[in-house]
Amino acid sequence: MKKISPLLASLTLLLMIGCGQSPADNSAGINPQAAPVVEKEEATSDPMQNFGIGPIKSVELAEIDHTLAEEGKTLFNSMCSACHKPTKKYIGPAPINILERRSPEWVMNMIMNPTEMVKKDPIAKQLLADANGAIMANQNVSEEDARKILEYFRTIQEQ
Repeated sequence: MKKISPLLASLTLLLMIGCGQSPADNSAGINPQAAPVVEKEEATSDPMQNFGIGPIKSVELAEIDHTLAEEGKTLFNSMCSACHKPTKKYIGPAPINILERRSPEWVMNMIMNPTEMVKKDPIAKQLLADANGAIMANQNVSEEDARKILEYFRTIQEQ
C-alpha cells in the first residue's frame, strides 16, 4: 500500500478548506459554496412584458410587410437555419408562433444581442439550458436585419 506524502495530504486539506469545506462537514459530498447561484424568474413574470437586454425598447407591429419578410427569410436561411428550423425545435427553438410566447422587442434583442441575453435574461438562460448549453452565435445582426427576420417569423405557418 502506498503512503501519501505529508506534503500531498497538506495540499489536499488546504484545497478543501480553501473551498469552504472541512473534512468533517462533507457528509453529503457537496460544497454549497461552490455551486453557482442562479436566480429564477418570478412565477408572476409575464414573458410578453419582458423586452430582453439590448437596444430595442419598442417595436410597433402593423400589417405584415411581405417584402421585409422575404428578405428576413433569406437572412434566416443563411444565418440561422443551421440551428433553427422554422416549425420544429432543432438545436434552438422554432420561431413559429414566437410572438405568442415573446415580445417582439425580446425577439429582436435576442437576435442582436444573444451573448448578453443568455447571461442576464431569465428566459434566455432557460433556453440555453433547454439547448444543452448550445450558445446562440452572435452574428452581429443589425437592427434593420433583425426587424426583417422578425417580420419573417410573423409569416411562418405550420407545414
